Amino acid sequence: MKLGVIGLPSSGKTTIFNALTKGDAPTGQSMGGRFDVLTAVVSVYDERVDVLTEMFNPKKTTFAKITYTDVAGIKKGANEGGGMSAELLNHLAGLDGFVHVVRAFESDLVPHADGSVDAARDLEIVDTEFLLNDLGIVERRIEKIEDGLRKGATKNKAAAQAELTLFQQLNETLSEERPLRTLDLSDEQEKMLRGYGLLTLKPVIVIINIGDDQEELDLAYDFPHTVVANLRGKLEMELSQLSAAGDTESLEMFMEEYGVTELSLDRVIGLSYDLMGLQSFFTVGEDEVRAWTIKREATAVDAAATIHTDLAKGFIRAETVAYDELVVLGGLPQARSAGKLRQEGKTYIVQDGDVINIKFNI
Repeated sequence: MKLGVIGLPSSGKTTIFNALTKGDAPTGQSMGGRFDVLTAVVSVYDERVDVLTEMFNPKKTTFAKITYTDVAGIKKGANEGGGMSAELLNHLAGLDGFVHVVRAFESDLVPHADGSVDAARDLEIVDTEFLLNDLGIVERRIEKIEDGLRKGATKNKAAAQAELTLFQQLNETLSEERPLRTLDLSDEQEKMLRGYGLLTLKPVIVIINIGDDQEELDLAYDFPHTVVANLRGKLEMELSQLSAAGDTESLEMFMEEYGVTELSLDRVIGLSYDLMGLQSFFTVGEDEVRAWTIKREATAVDAAATIHTDLAKGFIRAETVAYDELVVLGGLPQARSAGKLRQEGKTYIVQDGDVINIKFNI
């Protein structure tokens, strides 16, 4: 999973990026609309991996990974005078979703470019830039499809007409100033749109960046595939850096003082998994205990492909046991003796926490 941390200059993007990655990238350095990006890969901590590691004592333990990028270059009026740069758009299009940081904190040291702090206004600014970008893509595609149908140059007229109907629906939605993630699209339609880099189609976590002593802000922003959370960005960055330094005593003291029960890294990862419909399954053995990320409702052959494409090509069956049952029984031999180690076929729907061994032949 790859998520982009986006927002207007001085919103605290890099502060939140540091909080999510336990990083120490310099903050407060506006790039003036120039495209720039920081990238960090973090482990998705899962206590079940620790338990399985203790059970199997492997040579290697691997947690699932999530990539965060701190994306500069988005500013008010980005679509004026030619639009956002191709470099920026290519990067945004390649992300699975966005962590949109919206400023709600006051600071004399970091003045707001518009002269006042207004979270709802700033949220709308970036939304509008993305919406205008998508509208341009959709309008150009409609024009191209209609041109092909009119000139008789389209070979598969039925497919072209179906695509035209879909893009007209997209155009109507965007013209009503609604993001495309509000639409209930079929898997086939989503697949059709995959190569267009439509930004408002991607799921979004909106982070309202509040001050250390500031009350949480209730922002009306109710869209599908969207969640809103308040974070004390500066405090969370400091806590994250204490965690990275291994200063457990200071970390616990500050978390208790400010009533923080969960670091923002873990909280946002949890929100990301829920928002994007993801879950974890595990592979275990003497060589490695590993967590893998997969879509909910994915099949056993999808899980095999996640591990390696050869496993999917030569798939025979999946030996599967639920994590909770494995822990209670004490190991794979005991699970097999108890009849809990099941033999599942290609169409088996993987459940969160399944421990899976793929049998294959190529």
